[in-house]
Amino acid sequence: MALTLDTFTFGVGDRFAHQAKAQLQAFIQLKEAGVDVTPVWNKSNREHLIIGSEPDSVRAAAEAAVEALQWKGAFHVDADHIQMGTVDRFLKASDFYTIDVADAIGQPAPDDAIQAFVDRHPELVGEVTIPGIDTPFATDGIWLRDVTSQYLLAVQEARRIYRHLVDQLGDSGFATEVSMDETDQPQTPPELLVILAALADEGIPVQTIAPKFTGRFNKGVDYVGDLAQFEKEFSQDLAVIAHAVDTYGLPKSLKLSVHSGSDKFSLYPIIQRCLNAFGAGLHLKTAGTTWLEELIGLAESGEEGFALVREIYGQAFEKREALCEPYATVIDIDPTQLPSPEDIGSWKGSQFVNALRHDPTHPEYNPHLRQLLHVGFKVAASLGERYLQALRDHEAAVSQNVTANLFERHMKPLFLG
Repeated sequence: MALTLDTFTFGVGDRFAHQAKAQLQAFIQLKEAGVDVTPVWNKSNREHLIIGSEPDSVRAAAEAAVEALQWKGAFHVDADHIQMGTVDRFLKASDFYTIDVADAIGQPAPDDAIQAFVDRHPELVGEVTIPGIDTPFATDGIWLRDVTSQYLLAVQEARRIYRHLVDQLGDSGFATEVSMDETDQPQTPPELLVILAALADEGIPVQTIAPKFTGRFNKGVDYVGDLAQFEKEFSQDLAVIAHAVDTYGLPKSLKLSVHSGSDKFSLYPIIQRCLNAFGAGLHLKTAGTTWLEELIGLAESGEEGFALVREIYGQAFEKREALCEPYATVIDIDPTQLPSPEDIGSWKGSQFVNALRHDPTHPEYNPHLRQLLHVGFKVAASLGERYLQALRDHEAAVSQNVTANLFERHMKPLFLG
């Protein structure tokens, strides 16, 4: 039997493995406020390669924080966005696997496999009634075949990776997430139902599913899109999941996963409202927001810390095209709105903090600067021990910002309202 996740799980990224205690403190504050949420420390293979770290470092930092703060609840370590070629380096450290099959979306499965799926699922053709959704989905055989052709090979790839994990770890020691969010087109709720039916057919005990939603989930800034449309889509996705659990025997703990979930302040009240309406669980994944709080803490700590932050920004500004290229689909930066390093040189630390901190109501807030630094962690990684020593030297200022950002800006609106 697969590892069963708690109802609410929350992913945190600690790129330089120095903030696990500060992150866990936010979960403790949330628990003291009456809501139990399980921490999941996540880091992708790409981030490990950029930083020069190993998955064991994530596990070690998490365990040290749990011991230091006497955390008695569950916690997990997520092998984030793994594929068959990258999964093995995570086997010793992780008990949560985000299987990323986005690259296989749109690649057609064998025709006989597509036809076999269509034949197995006549319930997906015609008027498909889902409890919690007022209007039935109207489908036909051509639509089902097209959707199956779009997603079946991706589901089969998820099964291949899942079976590899079972061969290596057994079937009881890890939780499985399937991620389809890093693709061009969002999955509609009817398409999600087809995907879940296929996952059930393949025998994958999926605990969380990460679709691509409509709108833009840019790194480090708020959601850009139609809020009413997102609420309708998110609500219908929750209804589809509940229906798929009942219909196809998927795990009762199956829940939606929201990737690039940090800083989406306009969505948190919507998500909370939908979760309450369905009594549903949630996994929300954050990553780079903590690295930005490190910079804020250093800038607030005094001239020495701020000088290092200015240096990081200067290099990021000069290397912005190379830094932004891998993230082009999830950032919107207007270069004309970026202050030059010379401009930054005349700023006080407080002005830089106001530009970087995610407070859209502040007149000095600059989302372009924030997004550039969000993808600019490679610069700090290149500084090696200089950057890590600065985090140790200014731990109090940094930790305070990391904890407050997670608890005040993310957890409270999402779980406490």
